[in-house]
Amino acid sequence: MTTTALSPWSDLIVNNDAYRNRVTDPVTFEVVKNSLYKVAEEMKIVLAKTAYSPILKVAGDYSCGIFDTQGNMVAQGPDLPIHLGSMPDAVAAVINKFKHSTVEGDVFIHNDPYFGGSHLPDVNVVAPVFYQDRILGWTCVRAHWPDIGSATPGSYGAVTEIYGEGLRMPPIRLYHAGEIDPNVEDLILANVRTPDERMGDLRAQVAANHRACQRLVSLASKYGVDVLTRIMREVMDYSEKLMRLMLSELPDGEGVFEDFCDGDGIIEDGENEDMTFTIRIRVLKAGDTVEVDFEGSDPAVSGPINAPLSVTASGVYCSLKMIVDPNSLIPPNSGAWRPIRVTAPEGSVVNARFPSPVVYANHEISHRVADMTFGAMAGFMPDNVMACSQGTSGIITLGGVDPRNGQHYVSYETIKGGMGARPNKDGINAVAAGISNTMNTPIEILELSFPVRIDYYEITPDSGGRGRYRGGCGSRRAWTIVDHNARAAVCVERTKSPPFGVCGGEAGARASIALKLADGSIRPLLTKGGFNAPAGSQILLEVPGAGGYGDARERDSQACARDLQDGYVSAEPD
Repeated sequence: MTTTALSPWSDLIVNNDAYRNRVTDPVTFEVVKNSLYKVAEEMKIVLAKTAYSPILKVAGDYSCGIFDTQGNMVAQGPDLPIHLGSMPDAVAAVINKFKHSTVEGDVFIHNDPYFGGSHLPDVNVVAPVFYQDRILGWTCVRAHWPDIGSATPGSYGAVTEIYGEGLRMPPIRLYHAGEIDPNVEDLILANVRTPDERMGDLRAQVAANHRACQRLVSLASKYGVDVLTRIMREVMDYSEKLMRLMLSELPDGEGVFEDFCDGDGIIEDGENEDMTFTIRIRVLKAGDTVEVDFEGSDPAVSGPINAPLSVTASGVYCSLKMIVDPNSLIPPNSGAWRPIRVTAPEGSVVNARFPSPVVYANHEISHRVADMTFGAMAGFMPDNVMACSQGTSGIITLGGVDPRNGQHYVSYETIKGGMGARPNKDGINAVAAGISNTMNTPIEILELSFPVRIDYYEITPDSGGRGRYRGGCGSRRAWTIVDHNARAAVCVERTKSPPFGVCGGEAGARASIALKLADGSIRPLLTKGGFNAPAGSQILLEVPGAGGYGDARERDSQACARDLQDGYVSAEPD
């Protein structure tokens, strides 16, 4: 099988010698570096205050970044690792297509996973930053749209080609010289179920980019173009040097790990159930570099859980950043990933080829490889890893006609599970762990926005894996469909393979999904794909707890008593 590699090393990226010979004085460097990160954070605030859909304005399923003229990420907001690791490829795709025709005021849009996107619902809005007729760099907001078309509300159907996943946009120009192209916008809005909401979210992304452009122009005006662009290079070099330094202080070693996914949502001819598939990882840490290889992983599957290599790499970057830099001293950017090389067989589930469908893989495969990276390194770096977290984003989408106003609606929710136990403390309960970083949408907002009732949303007792340190507990939620028939979809993993413990810790509880009909009967659901949810029916979802760390017999007795008192366990341990 042909093997392709994705590495942050590039001829376009300045060598680390530029850091060692840095000419910018330390005070100016720190001020400008921090300013760049604050610009990305301000982008996040602008979008939160102007977006329409709850998944953006409340749950925060979006990410913001500042990029140099080649598309390397210089600074990012405190956003989603799964977005941020692959965003440089998305920005570079825009640059490669439009670098000779870009003018001030242009704005570009695309969501193609095979051009550095993650999955079709994650829409990139990208803008150049001009000052005195020179491009300083680029800005990008990647935001999850609750619907991007397809046959299933929320665009989460179990399809077999990317053509069925919704509207696929290669890099295209949305604004030219400050003026929107109404034909492009009309085409986009004609392909989604809630066009008014999508238009509001799109304009919010444009506004966030515009604010970043204003701030970067102010920095260029204050410090000069040459100084600003030099510091942008130096910021990435600084991150690279810190990453290499911290890597060199950790033990060398090699580790392997194997895990299987529940299935792809497609029951093939001759099969009675959704079949599992396997991912294999090898991690080699030597000096100040890390090589991560997925040789031996299964070929791409029929359903939409095949990951482009940039998505796979994002999961690896996330775990390695946590392992190497637990105190978050390294500014995250493209420079930090230069010492890391990720390879995978072309055409596999972790390095998909067009037109393989991908929508579930964005979160499910990146969750999986992030956790597997911890598992592979536990043997030679046990004090730096954590146990497996929930391992799924626990997605439920709903769509239909709201009986309260006669308008179409689409709801997209991620349900939080347990975070893996750590070498020195328990995992966190019911949190977006690892590659995700989204918030809960408050129940009041959900019930106000959509024709549903949340009957309960609670921590699941006994779901965290036992260990010297307990895995975080998962959660469970029930939705009742109110006064209408809805079309729903689900994507959940870890119903067959529980979140593993490390260093003797036990596994967390598995996920489950079912539909309770109005007559009281309960129907198990497939873990991926669309289903009908009639009026009065109840969707019952339990997302996993997390794995434990260390031998449960070594757990502190007072910690056991607190677990019982808090309701995290239902009985004293044996």
